Amino acid sequence: MKSSTLFFCFFAFLMLTFSDLNAQDWPNLKRFQDDNAKLGKARTCDTRVVFMGNSITQGWIEQVPEFFDNGRYINRGISGQTTPQMLLRFRQDVINLYPKVVVILAGINDIAGNTGPSTLEMITDNLASMTELAQAHGIQVVLCSVLPAFDFPWRPGQEPADKVVELNKRIKAYAETHGAVYCDYFSAMADNRNGLPKELSGDGVHPNKAGYAIMAPIAEQAIACALLMWKEFK
Repeated sequence: MKSSTLFFCFFAFLMLTFSDLNAQDWPNLKRFQDDNAKLGKARTCDTRVVFMGNSITQGWIEQVPEFFDNGRYINRGISGQTTPQMLLRFRQDVINLYPKVVVILAGINDIAGNTGPSTLEMITDNLASMTELAQAHGIQVVLCSVLPAFDFPWRPGQEPADKVVELNKRIKAYAETHGAVYCDYFSAMADNRNGLPKELSGDGVHPNKAGYAIMAPIAEQAIACALLMWKEFK
């Protein structure tokens, strides 16, 4: 057998092995297993708030780590993830941490088709399932609007702007009728194309520090409302 053929066979074997490993942990449950174990169970007096999301949530702690230095906010964002992936890891990365509040920011990668075609109904169904799981365990829910996006740099031509607007309408309506707090980033960040302006983002999708500076007080106001609701239910 020629060396080139051997190389090709070995390369194919490695790719198949890598694919199998990825398939075995599609929701990336291993990502936070050690971090979750180190946290341990929350005390009654603790006010834990888990931020569940994708690269926008992950980027927040990477670009503005001080926002998460208060001992209360726990970042569980994983780049590229869609709502079905988050739903699969929701029990491990949210419920089992015993937070009082979960802040869910998700849906843009579903619109981009990161894990295959996804309708707005599928996205809202997954958000509803996460909300129901949280509420069943006494956790108050903050549902965030999806951030504006005029185009995707990794998948151009998808024209997501109108889909984001419609998805946010659905998220807001669901929050208002199911005891969740709606956190409206979109209204404060969208430009006249319903995109994310350059001064707030380098790629039109992910916020920069200026973008997170706008998001922070909006998130904290929503969290404060959710904590008041938590106290009322206790």
